[in-house]
Amino acid sequence: MDKRILIIEDEPAIQKILLEPLAVAGYQVAAASDGLEGVAAFREGSFDLILLDIMLPKLDGYAVCEMIRRESKVPIILLTALDAEDDQIKGFDLLADDYITKPFSVRLVLKRVEALLRRTYAEKDAGVIRYKEITLNEAGRQVFVFEHEIMLTHLEFDILRIFMKNPGRVFSRDDLLNLVWGYEYVADEKGVNFHIMNLRKKLNGGYIETVRGVGYKIAKQD
Repeated sequence: MDKRILIIEDEPAIQKILLEPLAVAGYQVAAASDGLEGVAAFREGSFDLILLDIMLPKLDGYAVCEMIRRESKVPIILLTALDAEDDQIKGFDLLADDYITKPFSVRLVLKRVEALLRRTYAEKDAGVIRYKEITLNEAGRQVFVFEHEIMLTHLEFDILRIFMKNPGRVFSRDDLLNLVWGYEYVADEKGVNFHIMNLRKKLNGGYIETVRGVGYKIAKQD
């Protein structure tokens, strides 16, 4: 395994908690201790995933995420003690891919990292899927609505692809957790709701329907 991970975290104890298990798991790991140092490290290196704390000195994690997103689609997992819904939504609005609240288990972090890397860098078919006004390019991981490209996180892209490949099928939150996240999800299901909400907002249309008490779907095309 040669994937490179950048940890941007100001607490030395948490840096150590993350660095050692990731290195043992076979990743190449670097660390930065504040927001400015993190942006500089990102620009100087070539990383496959970033673990990013929100409450950072000099430049907070939201600002770091925004700066990185201007230059790269590298997967970003936010680490934070802020667990309010608005804080999570702000992170997803900035195109962070996942969100882990403190305190966390190292096993959970490793599982999230493994799953996100697998989804992002796995070999992909060069297929194009169309649904009404939406065009999804699997190879380029691009989505267009009325020929206008919209920016999705890796998770949002994978959720939308599942819906578009299975019009009319209802997916429960557990279904989506298993199919998209790719492992048994340890936290609650709020993350699914956040991603669905963000997808609806970005698509700007009533494509994703809620099936009360069951889950979500997109309707079959006429």
